[in-house]
Amino acid sequence: MNNHEIDYKLYGDDMQFVEVELDPSETVVAEAGSLMMMEDDIRMETVFGDGSAQGGGGLMDKLMGAGKRLLTGESLFMTTFTNTGYGKRHVYFAAPYPGKIIPIDLSLWNGKIICQKDAFLAAAKGVSVGIEFQRKLATGFFGGEGFIMQKLEGDGMAFIHAGGTIHRHDLRPGETLRIDTGCLVAMTRDVDYNIEMVSGVKTALFGGEGLFLATLRGPGTVWVQSLPFSRLASRVFAAAPASKGGGGKSSDEGGIGGLFDLFNK
Repeated sequence: MNNHEIDYKLYGDDMQFVEVELDPSETVVAEAGSLMMMEDDIRMETVFGDGSAQGGGGLMDKLMGAGKRLLTGESLFMTTFTNTGYGKRHVYFAAPYPGKIIPIDLSLWNGKIICQKDAFLAAAKGVSVGIEFQRKLATGFFGGEGFIMQKLEGDGMAFIHAGGTIHRHDLRPGETLRIDTGCLVAMTRDVDYNIEMVSGVKTALFGGEGLFLATLRGPGTVWVQSLPFSRLASRVFAAAPASKGGGGKSSDEGGIGGLFDLFNK
């Protein structure tokens, strides 16, 4: 086994966090900003690139690893947490918004999972976080999550996060599933991924689901989220009251005051 072998435990329901148990000298790698808390004897270190190099690697290897992360919109740096003590120690990572944390043992999925670019939360040291170029240009232009998706490679544990409720769907050979492009969380390496345009002008323009859907063809396994963060953010932004110039107070602030403002307009 090339990756560090870590144990874990999930807590919570809609706002989850994961407890990672580290034996002496074991290391877990995480996205910057995902740390919740850690016990004594845990050494935290910022690394350049994806943190998967076993022997350090050369400068060009580190630059390429960091460049891949930059293309996916992530930070150039990741953070490692190593148990420097003599007993078991624990480190905790929290989900960035309401949803679920999905633990994935890469050794059970042929060593590779493809996921949306902001899904990665943490993984055992040795798991490589790279980029997955989609084969067809239309997928890149209209895929919702951009031309580039993340790929997690290795034989250890990885943790990804997605919004709302997570549904795992196992596709039979030749079976096709069409989903909203933003709802795709992850898929196994053998799933064929493409984009198709919604049929019908009225459906495309007024259906509220966008012009394109993701078409996934089996065999393979797909993870789907019920609430993409982009959808949640757009609803929050639409419901947020407009600010007045100068005072910074909302036009809806105060029920009776808002009523007078309505008649004064």
